[in-house]
Amino acid sequence: MKIEIHPSSERGVAEHGWLHSKHSFSFADYYNPNRMGFGVLRVINEDIVEPGRGFGAHSHDNMEIVSIVLDGALEHKDSMGNHGIIPAGDIQRMSAGTGVTHSEFNHSKTDVAHFLQIWVYPRERNIKPSYEQRSFPPKLRKNKLLPVVSGTKSEGSVYIHQDAAFLIGSLDGGVTVSHKINGPDHGVYVFVIKGGVSIDGKNLGDGDAAGITDTDVVKIKANRETDVLVIEVPYIWKK
Repeated sequence: MKIEIHPSSERGVAEHGWLHSKHSFSFADYYNPNRMGFGVLRVINEDIVEPGRGFGAHSHDNMEIVSIVLDGALEHKDSMGNHGIIPAGDIQRMSAGTGVTHSEFNHSKTDVAHFLQIWVYPRERNIKPSYEQRSFPPKLRKNKLLPVVSGTKSEGSVYIHQDAAFLIGSLDGGVTVSHKINGPDHGVYVFVIKGGVSIDGKNLGDGDAAGITDTDVVKIKANRETDVLVIEVPYIWKK
């Protein structure tokens, strides 16, 4: 197993008054040549948006964009005609394809919204833009890794146009979970949302991550109460 730890302290930080953001990979004004992504995984931004504020209309193309709301709720509107609320526990996937314009605002006037925005390169370019949103109650991921995003159109998961998988676990201290890697030349990126885990003898805490390759199985032990995100993606890949 090859494992590279990405400490939270090395993430890029952007403070805009209304937006407090941490970038696991190079993004906007943060550039680190050693943090350009992990295979087809290009962006993991952890964003906290102040009440009533948000991202005005802007455009994307040829990217799979996944939003995981951790606290609060986001209001989403896009050029495909979608307009609604994404509460905590919901996961949204927007396939930008040939091009889409959208906006996202904190739905609350009193509380912050806290979410992860994740970008993955699609397996094919210039597809028709599309949108999907699903709810995943916390009880479903108690002491296990729950598949929430999949590259196959399976019931119960959000579909992504890439041979990838996202899994989320809410683990009690002392619990160990395993993920068997499903594809050749795939790797796993483990992101600690909150809490602490051990992987192959290495400890990770809040906001830390690990890029893992050259193994068939990843075992994750929770050192305390922990929420963890596991992302499997093609690691050896060319645009």
